[in-house]
Formats: sequence, C-alpha cells, structure tokens
Amino acid sequence: MAKPRSSLIRDGVLRAPHRSLLYAAGLDPEQVKSDKPLIGVISTPSTLVPGHVLADKVAAAVAEGIAEAGGIPVHFAALGVCDGIAMGHEGMRFSLVSREVVADSIEVIAEAHRLDGIVVVTACDKMMPGAFMAGLRMDIPTLVVNIGPMLAGIEPRSGRRLAVGHVFEAVGARIAGRISDQELERVELHALPCPGSCAGLYTANTMAILGEALGFILPGTATIPAVSSRRLHAARRAGRVIVKLVEKWLTPRKLVTRESMLNAIAVDVATGGSTNAVLHLLAIAEEAEVDIDLGDFDEVSRKTPWIADLEPGGKYFVEDLDAVGGVPAIARVLAEVGVFNLDVMTADGRTWREVVEEAPPPDGRVVRSRDNPLSPTGSLRVLRGTLAPEGAVVKLAKVEKLRFQGPARVFDSEEEAIKAVQEGRIEKGDVIVIRYEGPAGGPGMREMLQVTAAVVGAGLGPHVAMVTDGRFSGATRGLMIGHVSPEAIVGGPIALVKDGDEILIDVETGRLELLVDTEELEERKRRWQPPEWKVRYLEDLARKNSVLARFHMMACSASRGATLRCPKTIITQR
Repeated sequence: MAKPRSSLIRDGVLRAPHRSLLYAAGLDPEQVKSDKPLIGVISTPSTLVPGHVLADKVAAAVAEGIAEAGGIPVHFAALGVCDGIAMGHEGMRFSLVSREVVADSIEVIAEAHRLDGIVVVTACDKMMPGAFMAGLRMDIPTLVVNIGPMLAGIEPRSGRRLAVGHVFEAVGARIAGRISDQELERVELHALPCPGSCAGLYTANTMAILGEALGFILPGTATIPAVSSRRLHAARRAGRVIVKLVEKWLTPRKLVTRESMLNAIAVDVATGGSTNAVLHLLAIAEEAEVDIDLGDFDEVSRKTPWIADLEPGGKYFVEDLDAVGGVPAIARVLAEVGVFNLDVMTADGRTWREVVEEAPPPDGRVVRSRDNPLSPTGSLRVLRGTLAPEGAVVKLAKVEKLRFQGPARVFDSEEEAIKAVQEGRIEKGDVIVIRYEGPAGGPGMREMLQVTAAVVGAGLGPHVAMVTDGRFSGATRGLMIGHVSPEAIVGGPIALVKDGDEILIDVETGRLELLVDTEELEERKRRWQPPEWKVRYLEDLARKNSVLARFHMMACSASRGATLRCPKTIITQR
C-alpha cells in the first residue's frame, strides 16, 4: 500500500512540530508514526436541530468502526441548520447559503489536515448535499452517514399519522377558522415524537436516499430510523468500509458518474422526492463535472413510474419504506422497468446488481410493482415558456389539475403573499406569483412552505396555483411551481408580470406561459427596474459584509443549481 496522504503531516524531521501537536491532541506516538490512515469523522451536532441531536452517538459508532478496521479516527464538527425552524422569516435566507458553507468547511478541515478520507455524519436539507459536494470537490474517499429519519407522530384522538408538513398546514387551517386552538395544539405536540430528519420524504430524507443511489451512503441504510439500533450498526459498518475505500483509493468521482446521477434522478421521481433535489443534484453534478441539466430530469421522469406512496401527499412515511426494503427495493423495480443501471457501483464497492439480488420484491403498498404504479410517469415535471425560458420545476404530489389558467396575483416577497392569505385576499382561480426570492434576488432562494401550507390549510390547495423564483420545501404539495428562471432580480420575465395578467400552466405539455402580447412585454422590459426597497436591502447587506451579500453577488441561476460560480451583482451595476 502506498503511503497515506496524511504522511505529509506525520513523516520526517520537518514534521516534528506537527507530530507534537498530534500528541497534544491525544494521539499515541505509535499511531502517529504508523501508516494507518487518518480518517476524519465530521459531524454536525446540535441540541436545537432534531435531525442532528443524535449526531455524537452516530459519530462515535463510526469512529469505533474505523478503529476496528485499523484506521485512526479524528473528530471535527461542522454546522447544521433546520429549515423548519428557519422557515417563514429572514432566517430562511441562510438555508441554501449553508449548503455552500458546509461544503467549504468540510473541504477546509480535510485539506488543511491532509486527511486520508472522511465520513460525514449529518442530516437535514443542505448539510447532506454540502457533504456530497465537498467529497467530489476534494475527490478523497468519502462516505456519508445520515443520522436517519424520525418516526411519524400520531394524533391522539384521530390516530392520524403526522409529520412536520401537517403542522404547517394546521396553521393555515387555524387561520382560516377550520380548526380550533386546541386542535392546532394537539397537532404541534404530537407530530414530531423523537429526534431525526422529519418523517416524510421531505428534502432531508430525499437527499439521503439519493445519496445512497449516488454512492455516498451505504446501500440499504439511508432509510433506517434515527432511533433504531440499526442506525449505529450502519455507522460502525461505514467506519470499517471507509478504511477499505482509502486502501483501494476509491474516491467519489469514480462513483458519481452520469449513470449514477441518472439513477438518482430515477429514484427521486419514482418516490415523489423534493423539488430541492433538482437544485442539489445540479450542484452536485457541477462538482463532479458530470453533464446533467434540467432536460435530463424531465426525460427521466416521463419514462419512470411513480411507485412509492410516501408523505407528502402519500399514505406512508420513510420508516415504512425502510420496513419494506428501502432504496434497494425501489432500485429493484426501476431496474425491471429499465430506468436504473445495475452496473453502477455503490458506496461499499459492490454493484447495484449485487445489492438488488438481495432486495425484497415490492410489498404492493409502500412500494408498488411496475404493473401497478401510482402513476405511469414520475413525480416531477420541468416547465418552460415565456414565463420561464430557462425552466421551472413542479412536483405532482396532490396536484389535481394538470392544466390551470388564471389571473396573476403578484407579490414582491413571501411576506406580502402570506399576509394576503391571512387576510383572505386570495381567491379560487388565482395564480399566486411570488418574485424577487431567487438565489441572487432573495438573496438565498427561500423556501415557501409557510405560504404554501397556509394555502392548503385554508382549503385553497386544489383551486389556486403558485409560481415563484424561490423554492419549495419537500413538504409542499399542490400546483406549486418553483425555480422559475431567469429570476426576477436579473430582469427575468417573472419580473414583468402584473396583477391580472393571464398565466397558463400546462404540466402535460411542459408549458408555463405569460399570456401577454410580445410588444407589451418588450415595453415593460424597457421600463423595468428592481424594486427600490430590494435594492436598498441588498446594499445594506453589502455594507455589513453579510454572507447573504456574497451569495447575492455569486449565485448562479436555479437552472444551474444556484452554485457560487456566476459572479455578478446589481449593486455595482447601478
């Protein structure tokens, strides 16, 4: 075996100070002077974020596995953000930003200390893709151990199973007077019964199962509940596997290929995963230097059956998917259909063909067979047209009308839209347009769960549509179209919409049209200026040197994953 990468900080006369520092940290001279690989266990512990509460226990199990296999585990911490707690206020602007911060911090930790490999123990919406992005950027052996989904809650009187999306929708129902304060309290007290990632197939659990498909998470482990002892068993196994990956120098770029990306897209659309997966997979593809674009998502979705009946919109929860075989059970059905490549390698070095041979057949309820899908096509559609020339995305969970036309109700911020819902100013047939919430324009591309849940809770879900250059939580359901590109702050067509303009949404044909005369739109374009309040807000962020100002100045379009690869600013152009 070749010398480990970490020998750069451990070997030779010049590294005596380095060795001394390692001794001071508690490593033994026998370890430091050996050729054992130095493996970073990078976790995101928190006593505030439910998904991360158990991070230390899982990280400790990983370290045990590394030591058993002959490696040297060393611990580090990165940040963790809860999108649910950040939702509906200024804090949500920092959520997408945290993906980049997590990726950067993991890169800094691993590269500064010349680690031979890393295992990232994490959960939640942006930490998971951030870990994948860091591994690909550095291309050193990398595994991710997700901390696991929480169990579904149970409402005491009705016995209804609950997750966090139901709490947000209950708020809308309370505002509309459809439930009492006591009923709302029952939901909020019982919806989230234990630590873990929120129990539905929201963004955190979506990214975990896609991480399994991509080759970052050990096969069969992404869906194990956080409170299960199997979660610790999987963590120890990951510790043992990472040592083998270092010995073989099996790095992320050897695992994350166009074929594995297409597998991940197929799993996403077959399970009804979050639209955030589109944003994150595009960003992951950028780091992997793999050619994936929005067209691939639409093409895969149109030939992939929707086979998993999962919340939001479905009957079952991630713990139920785990009970019937998890991701390997999904892969087995998709391989039969011909949309999942079994020759792709998994995180432990086996092929998916070997994994699927041991997977159970579909149970018929949580995971449907190829002959009895929820839908013959997948859960995602990409829309384009005069309102979204670069594209927009919609998830079809609980979408009752695939064609919708109505007058625009335009809001220049999420807060304006929430206020309109609270005051009963949204009518059946409206198309709610929320703009200046894109990656650069937000800045931060806020999720709109607060407003979408309020709409659904008020009973308007089947009767209105929503269009935004922002994004949606994985808990969102209904005809909610996000990621409209180009975004409003750069003068995209969504910036030109006026109250009363007719908007056409046709999911089947993939159209999102602003039904306004071309000459009128050109005139509006000539007169357009970003709202003065938004410009002042962005300038204030710049004066403060806020991380949000830096995100504003560098964020790409959502159609490219909102990565920080597109330097620009409206501030310096004024």
